[in-house]
Amino acid sequence: MDDNSTKRPLDLTGRTVLVTGGNGGIGLGMAHACAQHGARIVLWGRNSTKNSTALASLSEAGIDALALVCDVADESAVEAAFAESVEWAGRIDTVFANAGVGGPGVPFTEMTLDQWRQVMAVNLDGVFITFRAAARHMIEHGGGALVAISSTSAIHGAAGNEAYGSSKTALLGLTRALAVAMARHNIRVNALLPGWVRTEMTDAGYTYEKFRDNTTKRTPLRRWAEPADMGPAAVFLADPDAMYHTGQHVTVDGGYTIF
Repeated sequence: MDDNSTKRPLDLTGRTVLVTGGNGGIGLGMAHACAQHGARIVLWGRNSTKNSTALASLSEAGIDALALVCDVADESAVEAAFAESVEWAGRIDTVFANAGVGGPGVPFTEMTLDQWRQVMAVNLDGVFITFRAAARHMIEHGGGALVAISSTSAIHGAAGNEAYGSSKTALLGLTRALAVAMARHNIRVNALLPGWVRTEMTDAGYTYEKFRDNTTKRTPLRRWAEPADMGPAAVFLADPDAMYHTGQHVTVDGGYTIF
């Protein structure tokens, strides 16, 4: 017979969680969830005004947080921001590589190489640069957790958004490779795949009634997610007790990809 009284709640007390692209949408939703379980929060974002607003929302909730301006596609900016984050927090225990951009919105046959590379620079190169800095730090400090925010576009065909879908699929390969390489350093590496979530990036799709209705009908839970819906999975992936969970992707999509 199970004794629920012996089960430990997810606890991130004393741990620091860094979220890139954390000043809004899914990133801020994950930050709030981790903070509610005791974590200190570091947010990175390119927009200083949005950073200030996000920081205020955390501070108003009594959450210990720092917000830094950082473009994850800029190697030197990432190195500087990571050093400043460590100086403030002492150590970083979990990194959610969430910063991302959508596709260029042009047909594949008309897409330029520059447009393709602009997406890859943020969605793939930015994760590589961020994870590399974090891995170096975590190896020296006994381990941690790396989480790449991918997308259900890594599972189903993202027709019309080939650069975005390709970048998010590549993150699954990076996740698996790093999970093997980093295991001996006590570093877990996983990916989170959100489905349709109401954010600034997806606003055009949500406000297009036909598209919204079609995607909602295909989702068994019959609604788009809110950023807070990604919170529970994020907390689990950051939880130090989940030490045997690595190299996997967790899909939070209301059933979209199985229906």
